[in-house]
Amino acid sequence: MISNSTSFTFNIHHHHHHHLRILTTRKPNSIPLSFPPTIQLTSTKPLNNFTPMSSTRLNSIPDFQNFQPDPTLINDDLAPTKQSQRTFSGWEMASLWVGLVVGVPSYYLAGSLVDLGMAWWQGILTVVSANIITFIALGLTGHPGTRYGIPFPVLARSAFGIRGAHIPTLLRGLVACGWYGIETWIGGEAIFLLLPNTIKNSGMSKPVSWLGTSPIEFACFLVFWFAQLVVVIKGMEGIRELEKYSAPVLIVLTSCLLVWAYVNAGGFGQILSMSSRLSSSEFWALFFPSLTANVSFWATLALNIPDFTRYAKSQKDQIIGQSGLPIFMGAFTFVGLAVTASTQVIFGRTISNPIQLLGEIGGMGAMILSIFGITLATITTNIAANVVAPANALVNVSPSAFNFQRGALLTALLGILFQPWRLLKSSESFVYTWLVGYSALMGPIAGITLADYYLVKRRNLRVNDLYTLNPAGSYFYYKGYNLEAIGALVIGILPVIPGFLQKIGLVNSIPETLVTIYNNAWFFGFFTSAVVYWIFSTKP
Repeated sequence: MISNSTSFTFNIHHHHHHHLRILTTRKPNSIPLSFPPTIQLTSTKPLNNFTPMSSTRLNSIPDFQNFQPDPTLINDDLAPTKQSQRTFSGWEMASLWVGLVVGVPSYYLAGSLVDLGMAWWQGILTVVSANIITFIALGLTGHPGTRYGIPFPVLARSAFGIRGAHIPTLLRGLVACGWYGIETWIGGEAIFLLLPNTIKNSGMSKPVSWLGTSPIEFACFLVFWFAQLVVVIKGMEGIRELEKYSAPVLIVLTSCLLVWAYVNAGGFGQILSMSSRLSSSEFWALFFPSLTANVSFWATLALNIPDFTRYAKSQKDQIIGQSGLPIFMGAFTFVGLAVTASTQVIFGRTISNPIQLLGEIGGMGAMILSIFGITLATITTNIAANVVAPANALVNVSPSAFNFQRGALLTALLGILFQPWRLLKSSESFVYTWLVGYSALMGPIAGITLADYYLVKRRNLRVNDLYTLNPAGSYFYYKGYNLEAIGALVIGILPVIPGFLQKIGLVNSIPETLVTIYNNAWFFGFFTSAVVYWIFSTKP
């Protein structure tokens, strides 16, 4: 969420906001940087001093005084963090996950499992299992961020090469653009709820086949898109203030929704006694793609988590912080599943989309309050989870041409092209097409990145070489590309493509083996690419 990766909200205490400037907007000269006077940089933009940190006491920054980073590979967003910028405690890292977890897509994912036929306990088991797996991936990928203070695009240079790193970072950024569109559509749906019934029941609210949605709903989407863009590009200081309050507000609103479900369904007895609609074989056929979907839900953020852990005080803090994911996700999943199951009792049908549920509940006061929370979550989520990754990816492509604002604008435009209303039209399209589909990309990238860092490089990176185009550098490989990593990436992705083509209707039938591979896309890609890359890298 993503991400959100993913309903993602960046929640941080006010007195630490100034430390997040690297993650959000930054005017070109907002952070003074200090290179030794003997070093002359040709860049027009000042750069951070690579100050060796307590967590980087390795031989990773040799002869620093004489090192000159290539100006095309570095700017404020890409330089290693200094010790003074490492302010995130374990609790603050964990509180980030409160905001990331509590939101519409997380709720919708939980509700989708009930919609597809699972019992409440089966849904929670699936979600918690997936998030324990994701927690392990987060901790492992977050380690180099904390140890070396580097963001994901720079870490990717180690495995894919100085130039080859554009491939995984742009793929990660592209998925974030899709999530940006989904979050924006959710905000547009909230606006649609506020419209008078005369407009909502007019001819303009009927779907148009070529568009895939109704003109009115698309107009609401564009209104929220423009309003959000103004905030994203110009109003970051105000958003930081909102972020501080967003998590507790969302928790209160979520609790109110749970109480409403409890009262109107006559307690949770009927809800919890609702049995699975699936036979044993049907459950297992659904469990594995659902597990994959839940892993891929956070697989985006599990890749670029170094963008955040580079600000952690220590490895202990980042690990404690990541443990918030399975805890909070398990708790919020119960809310999503309980409320979704209650809709069957209250309305006689399952309503897995919380926006639609709010429309059914009615009451202008409650609706405005709910929409305020949804809008708050959506805007702060998109900034933290769905703008940082693509913006950093674009900065990595060309530090001189792109900054945060330009990256945010391009992200927003691509978000429209993803047509999020089609991705969210049903539980099946959201889970099987979107989540499982992009996990085919995220799994192999994660596998190669972790295999490179832990098995090939043995956690020892030469930070200087991550910022040089010198052919003698450790990560220059072949003209800046590590062909072994790219080959392993292709091998991990190719077998999943037939299953994806079948899901979107371009292929009618494929062998059962390829269906199984697609249903387990993240796991297949992760382990296949990791093993292939390790074999390629350790060949004599």
